[in-house]
Amino acid sequence: MKKLVSAIISMSLVVFVVAQRTQKPVLHGKHWMAITGKPLGATAGAMIFSQGGNAVDASCAMLAATCTMWDVLSWGGETQALIYNPKTGKVIGINALGVAPTGATAEYYKEQGYKYPPQYGPLAAVTPGTPGGLMTMLAEYGSMSLAEVLAPAMEMAEGYPIEGQTANRIEGSKEHIKKWPYSRDLFLTHPGEDREAPNAGEIFRQPDLLKTLQKLVDAEAEAIEKGKSRKDAIYAAYDRFYKGDIASDFVKGVKEQGGLITKKDLANWQVYIEEPLKTNYKGIEVYKLTSWVQSPVMLQSLNMMENLDVKAMGFNSVKYIHSLYQVMNMTFADRDFYYGDPYFPPEEPLEGLLSKDYAKARLQEINWEKNDPDVKPGNPYEYQDGNNPYLKYIEEWSNTNDESMGKLYMDTQSEFPESPVYTGTTSIQAADEEGWVVSITPSGGWVPAVIAGNTGVGLSQRAQSFVLDESENPYNVIEPGKRPRATLTPTLALKDGKPFLSFAVQGGDSQDQNLLQFFLNMVEFGMNVQEAAEAPNINSFQMRGSFRDHPISPGKLLINEDTPDYVRKKLRDMGYKLDVSERTSGPINAIFFDWENGSFWGGSSNHGEDYGIGW
Repeated sequence: MKKLVSAIISMSLVVFVVAQRTQKPVLHGKHWMAITGKPLGATAGAMIFSQGGNAVDASCAMLAATCTMWDVLSWGGETQALIYNPKTGKVIGINALGVAPTGATAEYYKEQGYKYPPQYGPLAAVTPGTPGGLMTMLAEYGSMSLAEVLAPAMEMAEGYPIEGQTANRIEGSKEHIKKWPYSRDLFLTHPGEDREAPNAGEIFRQPDLLKTLQKLVDAEAEAIEKGKSRKDAIYAAYDRFYKGDIASDFVKGVKEQGGLITKKDLANWQVYIEEPLKTNYKGIEVYKLTSWVQSPVMLQSLNMMENLDVKAMGFNSVKYIHSLYQVMNMTFADRDFYYGDPYFPPEEPLEGLLSKDYAKARLQEINWEKNDPDVKPGNPYEYQDGNNPYLKYIEEWSNTNDESMGKLYMDTQSEFPESPVYTGTTSIQAADEEGWVVSITPSGGWVPAVIAGNTGVGLSQRAQSFVLDESENPYNVIEPGKRPRATLTPTLALKDGKPFLSFAVQGGDSQDQNLLQFFLNMVEFGMNVQEAAEAPNINSFQMRGSFRDHPISPGKLLINEDTPDYVRKKLRDMGYKLDVSERTSGPINAIFFDWENGSFWGGSSNHGEDYGIGW
């Protein structure tokens, strides 16, 4: 505990010069670094490090804590991770995204009157992935027991002082929450009063969730008593969640509220340990997850940007902003049409999409004088084997001018005025002196969530990211057992065969937009990790949104309020419709590896309540 206190105190020793350049200081650490979306979550990671855990153990503790804190996610959501294994020198992908349940077909949702699966409620749910993802990462790459890693989260489930941000989100969502009895009983601690949600600082208790977590720990302990290994004991807890009494209680709670998830759906679901995708940008290997999330869009963008003299353009100049926007027009159009679950046919044309020649060809299509509102997906099949079976859909592709996307962004900023942050997801970054590095972008099951009966587990809302019409994206049409193409996208980068950067951000469709700019901020513009995390970014809305009604708003451009008037005027002359915001960086969290000095540099977003601790 003394080590933990010392680590926390060290964060306050801010160099004055650094504090002038950024709102938050760079975090420095020699032994370990733990960063996530909430101070208590980062503290959970620090506690595990102080007990001798590695970065995987600490990241699992932070994941459990932030889920328990409803940091815009919960235990029924999904987990996406990249892990650098120093023993092999390889980057590993963790696919713990839930799948559409039995009966969740396009025809079913159309019969219910939906254009897309709904935003909220039991029919928005895919199977829970986070419990399985956490236990798989811990069993395969961690060093501690599940009981040790879950201890901070279990103490929080017993009762913790809730933050104003989450409490206000509950209050703002209470009309949804009242539709679902278990959610109402959990979240609305002051029923009938003017404010029915908890107050900031109120001790928020989750007895049902605590019982569920205790069952996992008990399953592990029983397996150990029977002589099972640490790894097998953790998988015994995994089986209890997905195949045992927890699964039965979960399904019962889902069914009675109108959901579709069955016990077979839970038992058949599995975590995939994958080989991630990568590209090389000027000697830096950038790793991303594959097409079941939007991750490859950043790799495509880097393949295009490396053909431009980015540094000569100048940071956030008219030319730089226009170049970024047009490159993202191209790559996000490809995302919207070609990305989907790689474990289901048809096979995504990833070889072509990530071809350097394809990137050069797409770059030639850009109009450098003005925005092109009619950008369509390209034809990556020309750069790999096979013929494109869906050219007819591309020919019919239309970017309907829907102003709701820009409004949707601004609504998320104003819905909870005390917490002007991007909604959805959190990020977790961890590294240790042994060499383990973990980047996670967990999400799903956010407030307002349907609580699955007496399990205390909130259901995911990720089904809304599917489409129902093949012409919109033939690779992402909902069907039972299939993963939706999600937005969640952690990142690792290696240089000279060693970790260089670990970074992630929350924010739905803006994630890879902001991560792309963060990376260029450091590599092209020489910013340090905190400067790059706080630097003003742009956001495009000229793509099909992944939520609600999948809106699109060609030419909509979010810029920072510090953007000079002459830049704004030129952008408007080029066909852009500008939205202006005080902060546009996105809540980026990151770790830079300083091999010259043998230390970590941590960047923790100034966008919300993100927090990091290093030692």
